[in-house]
Amino acid sequence: MKQAKQHRGWRGLGWASLGVLLICIGVWLADRLDPLPLPQDDMARVVLAQDGTPLWRFADAKGVWRYPVQIEQVSPYYIEALLAYEDRWFYQHPGINPFAIARAAWQNLKAGRIVSGGSTLSMQVARLLDPHPRTLRGKLRQLWRTLQLEWHLSKDDILTLYLNRAPFGGTLEGVAAASWSYLGRSPQSLGRAEAALLAVLPQAPSRLRPDRHPERAQAARDKVLQRLAAFQVWPQSAVNDALQEAVWLAPREQPALAPLLARRLNQAGSPAVIETTIDVQLQRRLEDMLLGWRVRLPERTSAAIVVVEHESMAVQAYLGSVDIADDQRFGHVDMVQAVRSPGSTLKPFLYAMALDEGLIHSESLLQDVPRHSSDYRPGNFSEGFSGPVSVSQALFRSLNLPVVQLLDVYGPKRFTGELRNAGIPLILPQGAEPSLALILGGVGSHLEGLVSGFSAFARQGQVAQLRFQPQQALVEKPLLSPGAAWIVRRILADRQRPQWHVTRDSLEPAPLAWKTGTSYGFRDAWAVGVSARYLIGVWIGRPDGTPVPGQFGLASATPLLLQVQDVLKHRDRQHNRVAPPDPRPPEVGVAAICWPLGQTLPRSDDNCRRLRVAWTLNGTVPPTLTMGDSFSSDLQPLVWLNQQGLRVAQHCPGAEPQRIALWPSALEPWLPEKERRSARLAPIDPKCPPAVGVITEALQIVGVNSGDRLQTPAGRQTELRLQFSVQGGGAQHWWYLNGVPVGRSENGQNFDYSFDKAGVYQLSVLDEQGQTGTVQFSIVQ
Repeated sequence: MKQAKQHRGWRGLGWASLGVLLICIGVWLADRLDPLPLPQDDMARVVLAQDGTPLWRFADAKGVWRYPVQIEQVSPYYIEALLAYEDRWFYQHPGINPFAIARAAWQNLKAGRIVSGGSTLSMQVARLLDPHPRTLRGKLRQLWRTLQLEWHLSKDDILTLYLNRAPFGGTLEGVAAASWSYLGRSPQSLGRAEAALLAVLPQAPSRLRPDRHPERAQAARDKVLQRLAAFQVWPQSAVNDALQEAVWLAPREQPALAPLLARRLNQAGSPAVIETTIDVQLQRRLEDMLLGWRVRLPERTSAAIVVVEHESMAVQAYLGSVDIADDQRFGHVDMVQAVRSPGSTLKPFLYAMALDEGLIHSESLLQDVPRHSSDYRPGNFSEGFSGPVSVSQALFRSLNLPVVQLLDVYGPKRFTGELRNAGIPLILPQGAEPSLALILGGVGSHLEGLVSGFSAFARQGQVAQLRFQPQQALVEKPLLSPGAAWIVRRILADRQRPQWHVTRDSLEPAPLAWKTGTSYGFRDAWAVGVSARYLIGVWIGRPDGTPVPGQFGLASATPLLLQVQDVLKHRDRQHNRVAPPDPRPPEVGVAAICWPLGQTLPRSDDNCRRLRVAWTLNGTVPPTLTMGDSFSSDLQPLVWLNQQGLRVAQHCPGAEPQRIALWPSALEPWLPEKERRSARLAPIDPKCPPAVGVITEALQIVGVNSGDRLQTPAGRQTELRLQFSVQGGGAQHWWYLNGVPVGRSENGQNFDYSFDKAGVYQLSVLDEQGQTGTVQFSIVQ
């Protein structure tokens, strides 16, 4: 009998174990067949500034936006208020609190209506993840989902789901979205009164919305505060202070800053929270400022601004258009990334690279004269030609002909390759080779690439890529030496003339340096600046590429750049930021050089025709470049003089050699009479003349004289037609009016031109041998 009972006991235990096993298998199968619907990527995104302020949000398919946070990113006051009001035993119960359910049932029966709920936070999260009708079946499903939550997730994970999915009225979900929208502040900085308000809102988000029903919201908040005092979660004194606070709401605004950057960063696979390096206050200030500029811009014209802190290369402000909602101005087009002609903005790189190559110093003599190379005839943006100019003058005034001369020596292919290797994008038409035209804008680039390139002048010659997000690594490549970058930056800041008293350990901060650019046809106006702390890039133009007559970098983009600079200086003063010093690199020296040879000579030397003080690099003082592809010796020809001081052949009696410094022959029309070759060289002795002369026949324009004042005939108010011809020089001639190519003649043909308005004109002519002639006259009416 005893054995039979024992046998039945073991058999009962076996059946019980089997039952438990079957239940476990059933629950496991149910969980596998009906898995917990955890949130998937619903494409809702929030883009944040560097301080966590929402810049822009991308809602999900239902129009809901949220700002996901972790528990530690929320004020402890809110967590305390939420748990005390909603679920005091959250960390103790298994997801379902039978005591809370029983208490709620008794209170509801006693009142004859629903006055309390027994749902735990876990049960509320279950309902958020899998909404159900308020029926018995729905309740059972909610319990099942609650058990699944507790099975698969930790308590902190469940609480985090609630923080990010709880409804707060309208299209807001999550405490962070509600905190920014209603209160205008981070959920981490919530005070007690604000925490209590947000803790109660999900109970009835529509009925308690503080922006629509502030009295109801305040009454509900006060109820929470009183319960927190009753439960001794918060001291009564702190609760009393919180009760005195009125429900204050910030102006209700959706995040609406840096939209084009947000769109750029919101790619497939992006996280729900997209962090950026943007300074929200600066971004808002510049967006307001650019909207104010809209009335100053021509119709359908847009603008773009980029501000970068060049030590870290963090982008502080990103404005891709004037207004993303302005369809008339193509506001949806991000002009920070748009490929456009960079105009003259590439010139500083060439001058710096030529410095490093030992081709020039800051006061090297260049030639601002008409130039012809194959079918390429560049002109100046400004009126006329200046003749002899220094490197610093040519760069600061952005003259075209001198930089083309320099590129011809340096090599356009080499220049393009080195910029590309450093990470500066240069886009040529398919199949096209780099040519001299690229230095004047005959290539494609974009604002982002140019600002990145100009970082070389702030980062000791290193080109660094822009960083839009804090997790991006700093990527940089060498392009220039620190000395070349420093010299060019000084020139662009209009500090091109060194002073003998300048010391290497000067604590003076770097002055603002900038370069403008204008693309062909006035399509794009550029200004890129380098200050002691920031890089500033500005573009203005029509996104569809339509020309805007009269729009150019100096007049259009520079005023905007200077206004941005003023904003940055004011902001730095407010934050007590002191600009860092800009000491002269040790490889940069100062030297007195002489034109036309471009090298050091004693001041008493007759070949020192014009003294200039130059920045030099590594002690190098290169000679003057000619129009060719190498240094030329014809600037200091060896001549033979007899005892009478006349020029003779080498074999003549009493001939003595002498070196005479001459200016490049193309500069003759711009030189004073005493500096021209005919004056610098001694007369020829007809008794023993040299075999080869140094002087060539001068190229002269016939038809008008320099200094003439011409008046239109009486009764003719529209135009004055003049006819010009050439004496001397070669057979082919190219004509320039105020630095702009206007025509061609050959074999003695006349050149006719009609002048339709009064003004001062400079007419220049160039032959195939590189000789030039020029006259300056005026027309009056």
